[in-house]
Amino acid sequence: MLQTELVPQAYRAHAERMAAALTGLDRVVVAAHVHPDGDAVGSLAAAGHILRALGRRFMLYARPGLPRYLDFFTLPAPLYSSLERPPFAPRAALLLDCGEPERLGPELAAALPRLKSVNIDHHLGGSGMGSLDNWVEPEAAATAQLVGYTALAAGLPLTGGLAQGVLLGLVTDTGGFAHGNTSAAVLALAAHLVAGGCDLAALRERMDNTWTLGHLHLWGELMGRAQLLENGSVAFCPVYLEDFRRHQAMKEDLEGFVEHLRRLRGTRAAVLLREDAPERCKFSLRSFGPVDVRAVAARLGGGGHRNAAGGTVQLSMPAAQAALLEAIRQEAQERAVEEGSAAQGTEAGSAAGSGAGSAADSQAGQVGF
Repeated sequence: MLQTELVPQAYRAHAERMAAALTGLDRVVVAAHVHPDGDAVGSLAAAGHILRALGRRFMLYARPGLPRYLDFFTLPAPLYSSLERPPFAPRAALLLDCGEPERLGPELAAALPRLKSVNIDHHLGGSGMGSLDNWVEPEAAATAQLVGYTALAAGLPLTGGLAQGVLLGLVTDTGGFAHGNTSAAVLALAAHLVAGGCDLAALRERMDNTWTLGHLHLWGELMGRAQLLENGSVAFCPVYLEDFRRHQAMKEDLEGFVEHLRRLRGTRAAVLLREDAPERCKFSLRSFGPVDVRAVAARLGGGGHRNAAGGTVQLSMPAAQAALLEAIRQEAQERAVEEGSAAQGTEAGSAAGSGAGSAADSQAGQVGF
């Protein structure tokens, strides 16, 4: 297979447009969302390698820096967590894996209006925040996937650090190629990366085997604290500030925990609620198949994907839990009414229609997804 054939037909014009846009940038801040995950870090790395190959000056930026479990990953340039002393006066920005300026952090968000910017992202909920161009592709499994396609459109081989960055993003956002976003195109791209020299097993070993004893003890306590709510349809676990102090753990040690909540039999959604301050909480939501947790998150000002979403609320833990559960109930009830209306529309006769309406009313009255 030719490298260009790895880019799905529907993405080729976008990838070519992004490649052309990057050739017009210089003195670029390559930035991802705060508290970067594997896709953000992989996208930063891959984009840095592209800009280096194009002969452009760039700096990598993400607050507050690499998470501990990714401190082994080699980047093509130093990662800055502040713009106070940049290596040059920035003129442009390449924004990755981020849908809103606020998610870049207040420092870059404030500087963004003065910079020419290009945005590559795969999150739902917006057309992008780039002033020059945007490629927002919610059907893509990872932003790093799109960055990889951009490299191919620029005529660059997916080898070395560029390939490692793309693979890191794919592994992270597909859950190790286990999530529903693992398409044939994703597998073809991953196979190409492995055939070109990427060691998938070594990458997983470095990512996964980094736990501290505090990390393990934190998970043990949270496993015992998890509970089933909403008639067993929702797995829920709160995490308090005191938990981190008691176990000498870090917030990033929660990475992946909500995925385990989702494994409880009979659950349709999993909720991890983390206390960040007495009146501020972060929530992470996961689901399977048609259950749309992004719609739940959106009710509380958050966002994400259909099966993986989150956000932050300025509420105490009890109030945040109540707000989340109410958002879940409202979303479930609205979906039940919509499904009942759709079923009613397929039935003929007023008697059949009346029966469908009653069924919809009954369904809407149930709690949970």
